[in-house]
Formats: sequence, C-alpha cells, structure tokens
Amino acid sequence: MTILFYKYQGTGNDFIVIDNRNELFPKDNHLMISKMCDRKFGIGADGLLLLEKHSKVDFTMVYYNADGKLGSMCGNGGRCIVHFAKYLNIINEETVFEAVDGLHEASINNEIVSLKMNDVEDIQINTNSVFLNTGSPHHVEMVEDLKNYNVEEKGYLIRNNTYGKEGSNINFVEQVKTNLFAVRTYERGVEAETFSCGTGVTAVAIALFDTNMINANNVELQTEGGNLLVHFNKIGKAYQNIYLEGPAKQVFKGEWEC
Repeated sequence: MTILFYKYQGTGNDFIVIDNRNELFPKDNHLMISKMCDRKFGIGADGLLLLEKHSKVDFTMVYYNADGKLGSMCGNGGRCIVHFAKYLNIINEETVFEAVDGLHEASINNEIVSLKMNDVEDIQINTNSVFLNTGSPHHVEMVEDLKNYNVEEKGYLIRNNTYGKEGSNINFVEQVKTNLFAVRTYERGVEAETFSCGTGVTAVAIALFDTNMINANNVELQTEGGNLLVHFNKIGKAYQNIYLEGPAKQVFKGEWEC
C-alpha cells in the first residue's frame, strides 16, 4: 500500500498530513505512525494529522503524537490542517472543523491561519508556575536566560515527576519586551523540545494575563520557529474568543510504502 503524504510546518512545529477521506489509512498501526514520524528512519515530524470527512462541518482532524499514540488538541497542527483543507479545495477562507476537543472555527489569508481555541476557565496558579488546559495540559513557568536554559532536562523532570504518567506539556517563558515573550516548550508525546507549540503559547498568553504579567488581551509569543499571536477576551473568570494566529506552510509531498 502506498500512502500519499504532505509535510507541513507551522513556526517549525512540523507534521505529516494525510487526506484520509477514503478511510484507507491504517489508523490502528501505531508502530507505523511512529516510524513515519521518526527523523532518522522515517519522514520526520512532531506528529501526524489525518483529514477526514464529517457529516455536519467541513472536516474532522485526527492527531497522533510522534510516539504513534492519539494526542490531545494541537494548535499548530490545527492551523496546518486548515491550510491543507484549502489546498484540497474543501474550504475557501473560513471553516469549521472538529478536533478531539470539539469544534473549531478558523480563517486563512494567504499562509496566515487564525484558529479559534476553546474557552478556558480552570486556571491553577501555583507558587512558581501556572497550570491550565488549552486543549492540551500546560505548565507555564517564568525563567531567566531562556536561550541557554536546559529545556530538555528540566522539561523532562517536571513532565514526569510533577504530572506523572498522564504528563503535561512544559513551557518556559522569559519577557523580551513589554508585549513580547519568548517561549520554549517540552512536549509530551514527542518527549522532547519542539520548535513551537500552539496550545502552549495560547496557555502562556492566558497565564501571563491571569497573573498580571500583562494587561493587554493580545500578546506576541516568540518561539524557536517563529512568532505567533494570541488574543482573547476575559469575561468574568472565563477566557473566551481565544485566537491563535500565525503562518502555516506546505513544505513538500511524497509517498510512504507500507
């Protein structure tokens, strides 16, 4: 069997993207998915996305982590699959699709994709960190000298020792300017630092606002792979109308023999 795939990246967070509207992809072959994502023996990616049919909205997004297991919501993956849907002429400039955490609205203008995230209400503020779920669980922690920070070691320890088997994504943050913050993320499922994490920067923006680090409801986040914008409204204790904006690009396409 030959599988046609497309390689995408959103601020360096890279994905294998496959049109599975014919439902032929072997979704239970987790070992094959992890091999496809392997950077030395496969295509190489932080995760794999399937675009599938949906009876009521434009399409369904199914996301697998690089370890081959089904993942929680992926913000950059969501932006990339919107670009892919437009490439396939499934959508025009606006769309509604379903992911593991429910329905998402999105729009695309050239290669800039704006993705609406789900509302956030439950925010846990700890002594040195903030924990919240933006479709995926996120630990947010301010640090100094982020450029030289050992994200792999520190992220691994917090991900496993603090959050156990289920784990959490771990975000380390440093202020660059008044409304610009640098973020580096250790992602569960990848079990390594990625160049960017969409749900991660969304969590960082909300955490910064909730702890009075910023007073604006829009913030620019600088990741290793590029900059993303997050804006939102706070109504009571809830964060609503949360949007993640940034570039999504198709890099190449190819065939996988299985």
